Amino acid sequence: QVQLVESGGGLVQAGGPLRLPCAASGRDFGSYVFSWFRQAPGKDWEFISGINYSGGNRVYADSVKGRFTISRDNAKNTVYLQMTSLKPEDTAVYYCAAAKGWAPATERGDFGSWGLGTQVTVSS
Repeated sequence: QVQLVESGGGLVQAGGPLRLPCAASGRDFGSYVFSWFRQAPGKDWEFISGINYSGGNRVYADSVKGRFTISRDNAKNTVYLQMTSLKPEDTAVYYCAAAKGWAPATERGDFGSWGLGTQVTVSS
């Protein structure tokens, strides 16, 4: 298992950017796939984006496609979520998750490692 720590959250105005790093500690970073999820108050968990072990395969939820970009730096054991054109409805706690595998995963049950989350608040 890897241990995950998200950072980079905060308060941002609508239309602005924000980048969320997810630092992983543990062995075999390159053998994990990673995804980002979010949960807004009173709402269900939402899959945002996933990336495969090499970074060559990425998937996005329709709600963020074209605005968010997921990437990974295997040399730094870090996954990133670059967010642009943020909207108030993007306000949520964002979580990074990791699972052993090759292809991006999109279901919460696929993941065995989770960070504690980072709050993103977008003001209108």
